[in-house]
Amino acid sequence: MFHKILIANRGEIAIRVIRACRDLGIRTVAVYSKADRDSLHVRLADEAICIGETPAAESYLNIPSIISAAEIADVDAIHPGYGFLAENPHFAEICESCQIKFIGPKPESVRLAGDKSLARETMRKAKVPVIPGSKGIIGDQAEALRVAKKFGYPVIIKAKAGGGGKGMKIAHNDGKLVNAFLTAQAEAEAAFGDRGVYIEKYMSEPRHIEFQILADRHGSILHLGARDCSVQRRHQKLIEESPAPGLSKRLMKKMGEAAVRAAKAFQYENVGTVEFLVDEEERFYFIEMNTRLQVEHPVTEMITGIDLVKEQIRIAWGQKLAFHQDAVRFNGAAIECRINAEDPDHGFLPSPGKIETLYLPGGPHVRVDSHIYAGYTVSPYYDSLVAKLIAHGKDRLEAIQIMLRALKETTIGPIKTTVPLHEKILNRPRFRQGRVSTNFIESIMGGPSLEPQETRKAG
Repeated sequence: MFHKILIANRGEIAIRVIRACRDLGIRTVAVYSKADRDSLHVRLADEAICIGETPAAESYLNIPSIISAAEIADVDAIHPGYGFLAENPHFAEICESCQIKFIGPKPESVRLAGDKSLARETMRKAKVPVIPGSKGIIGDQAEALRVAKKFGYPVIIKAKAGGGGKGMKIAHNDGKLVNAFLTAQAEAEAAFGDRGVYIEKYMSEPRHIEFQILADRHGSILHLGARDCSVQRRHQKLIEESPAPGLSKRLMKKMGEAAVRAAKAFQYENVGTVEFLVDEEERFYFIEMNTRLQVEHPVTEMITGIDLVKEQIRIAWGQKLAFHQDAVRFNGAAIECRINAEDPDHGFLPSPGKIETLYLPGGPHVRVDSHIYAGYTVSPYYDSLVAKLIAHGKDRLEAIQIMLRALKETTIGPIKTTVPLHEKILNRPRFRQGRVSTNFIESIMGGPSLEPQETRKAG
């Protein structure tokens, strides 16, 4: 097994990886920016190395600095966590060229899945349903208008290298399409350095369902069930749960098989997630494959008892999966609430600052993944996630009640957080009945409060 792993990330995910490594008897190296010198992941790792100034471009996205730290610390593997460099095929290639194992999929798989247009074509060939839309990149406004006319409005324009809602615009008519096309191109170039966009038919009230994938280098690929991630704001998830409520066993079987087919088509290795949209008639469509660990991975861990980070490390080392698809068992239901340092009552305005009062919940069937402590200062320079609360119950209603108990116990002050919003959501009859879609937040809040200030998402 690896003797030492560098974690090229920060916050709660860095701590999550440190814990898995400690369980496996592997030493860890934390890297940090100058702003993060007092962060918990720095304290918990066996070693810590400063890699640059506060801006992510000068630290957590600085490949030469990270590789230098890895060589100085004499590590034999790098875990990228999620965000930052986790889905950067160039980084994965550099790791391999330096004889440092990248704990993730092969660079060519990351590159293929990251090109949304090529990924759609790959799925078509694998007979995985895709949303009707353009077969390739849209070259100009005239072509965009022709494609929209063919499939009918509304349509959604997406960046080929996109993610996190960047370069994504909805158009309901010809007039709106031209402006949306130009805006999406500009956003895509600014965010990803690639102006390429494509067009899909827009689904107004779909559910966002994803399947967790495990794949080793020996040809074994399996899934660990579905997660429902429909409760989201501007394509950023707020609440995730597993299993997905209210969907038929027949549909879940078909989607699971399609997810495994998708992973095979990408020649996938390690942990990943295949994401789908599902309409009211239970038709499902591939939207993307995330070639990394997901923020919401704990809900899958809670209902399967499988530690996904340990599996990532074992697969990267070359071990075979220790179980087959028919051995995977699902126990009860789990829900995750992402606690962000934002003010939902004022357009989700970021709320950085020093945490003076802190109490995180506990008790039976509650898990907290967090990097904060009393006296910790939430930085305005990175992602606003400060904690993930995960509740597990014998069924979905019990999991909701346990989560409400956990939210009631949570105190993080004086900064504003999304805790009150989560309580509001979980008490809504529509949520309790499992009748959620990607427009659920708009339906319960509406108005300008859903137009957030731009935050500096890095991780």
